[in-house]
Amino acid sequence: MSQSTARAPVWRMRIADWWANAWRWVLFATGAALSGYFLLEQGVSNGIFTAGAIAALVIGASITQSKPMAIALMAMPALFIVERVALGGLGLSVSDVALAAAFGTAVLLGTRPYSRALRQLLWLNFFYQFTTLFTVIVNPYAANTVEWFHAWLLVSGAMVVGWALGRGGYARIALLLIVGTACVIAVGTLITGILQYASGDFGPVYPLVPLPIHKNLAGTAMAFAAVVAYANPDWMAWRKNWASAAFWLLILAILMTQSRQAIVGLIFAIVLIASRRGASGRSRLVLLLVIPGIWLVTVMVIEQVESQNQYNSVFQRLQWFREVYALWKLSPVFGHGLRYWYTDTTAAFQPPQAELEVLASAGLVGLVGFVAMWIGIIFVLWHVDPRFGTLALAVTLSRLVQGQFDLFWVAAQVSIPFVIAGICLGAKVWDESQARSARVQRMHVERR
Repeated sequence: MSQSTARAPVWRMRIADWWANAWRWVLFATGAALSGYFLLEQGVSNGIFTAGAIAALVIGASITQSKPMAIALMAMPALFIVERVALGGLGLSVSDVALAAAFGTAVLLGTRPYSRALRQLLWLNFFYQFTTLFTVIVNPYAANTVEWFHAWLLVSGAMVVGWALGRGGYARIALLLIVGTACVIAVGTLITGILQYASGDFGPVYPLVPLPIHKNLAGTAMAFAAVVAYANPDWMAWRKNWASAAFWLLILAILMTQSRQAIVGLIFAIVLIASRRGASGRSRLVLLLVIPGIWLVTVMVIEQVESQNQYNSVFQRLQWFREVYALWKLSPVFGHGLRYWYTDTTAAFQPPQAELEVLASAGLVGLVGFVAMWIGIIFVLWHVDPRFGTLALAVTLSRLVQGQFDLFWVAAQVSIPFVIAGICLGAKVWDESQARSARVQRMHVERR
């Protein structure tokens, strides 16, 4: 009797532990079933990314209890993957799904209240969203409404995710995941480029490893990581030699892609960072890249103009400029709707520049919101402590500069810089809270 009484609590504890973790097993089973379904329904080539996204969400959810920001951290590498997932025909990418999952985690488990700077940025984006709401009403089609929410997630949602990571003390690991993922793409670019050069083709490199990626996406994504590696803020606590190695690896890969928008955006960010923190020996060395970078971009443009090939990127963009301008004049105030070129068969051409994209999509009203949002973003981030604000300003302005040469509202190319900006703002408040805690502890020690 006494033995059974002694064993009962242990037995009950085991049942209680099993029951407490039963939801994890149900979650794993559901995730496995859904992953298997999409692999069978969509095929391996189309369903693998959906299955992978579901598996990652399940794993992240299962460890969220011990690591509240697990899903948000796991989303960092996935932000670089733009392959589509088969979810209800919405045309979402892995990057979108990962950002949405991370946003849900940040809202539910992130620390609040938000800082004054973050609130200001969220209100600025809200103003832009309000001005584009008119084109959603005037042009009632499903893709327009979906893209309206999508654009909000890419800016405000991304900043909230970044804030939650930085404020929770995960800034260093989040930025390392971003830079590390970009370095994997850089290595893949080098491998693809070496094989391509060996065959006598010295054109732009489209990375095939670890996944096929368009040169402009690869170049711009690696450029954001290069900005982080170059800035290497002290609160990131990253060794200079590792940061330098990552920076030069990314630079080499970006040059191999020959992505002009990535090169110009990166040059702008480097000049901004170097000017704000003062010229050191390393800064002057890196600034020397400005000359060959500008020369490379100029030479590529001149070669395309001299070729007189009406289908290269220069002449194609000039043609798109004329076509988009002519289309905008048909609806100048409210535009033709967000991502109109996917639904309007008579206007199946993409705007080749950020402001022109907004003008044709949301009209003059949307353009006012876009310009006001960016003026506000620059003003707010410029006045943030340079230890944190310089990187946030450089990486977001890098995206704006990139957008002068192509579409602006592209999933990974917008979300990544705004996640980084949010991380910087959250890290600032985390650093201040840690400093206060340290002062309080010293005061207690001195009183004793």
